[in-house]
Amino acid sequence: MMPPESWIGFFEWCEATYLGTLVRDSVWLFPIIEAAHLVALCVLGGAILVVDLRLLGLGLTGQRLSDLARHVRPWLLGGVAVMLSTGVLLFLSEAIKCFYNTSFWVKMMTLPAAIAFTFAVKNRSLDGLETSARSRVLGAVSIALWFTVAAAGRWIGYS
Repeated sequence: MMPPESWIGFFEWCEATYLGTLVRDSVWLFPIIEAAHLVALCVLGGAILVVDLRLLGLGLTGQRLSDLARHVRPWLLGGVAVMLSTGVLLFLSEAIKCFYNTSFWVKMMTLPAAIAFTFAVKNRSLDGLETSARSRVLGAVSIALWFTVAAAGRWIGYS
């Protein structure tokens, strides 16, 4: 799952940027950004999980799916925005390490799929939907995608 070696120049350039150098050379910036990234993961994960568990019929069954999704949407959008912005900063600080890290590539392949599935498929399918075989598939696929993103992201630091 490694990219072509010809991409390494781009990753070297990313790591050499002002922001990459600033984050990497600072004693406190990386851990502060990492903490914000993890808090955003919790917010995003909570927003995703509340709706997905409802899709599976495992919680908040008294709530309409469309209402629940509308209520968590600001948290979902905020979590995605903070995770993407902090993720870029973390990436810039160790881009070359990321280039050689399989977990990074798993995350980068799954993240667009999870975002696209959430906004283009799942959220557009909620109007009038109640717990059914279709809703359970939507919830299970969503949980699988976002769990893969989160697990691969956490594994980047350990590999």
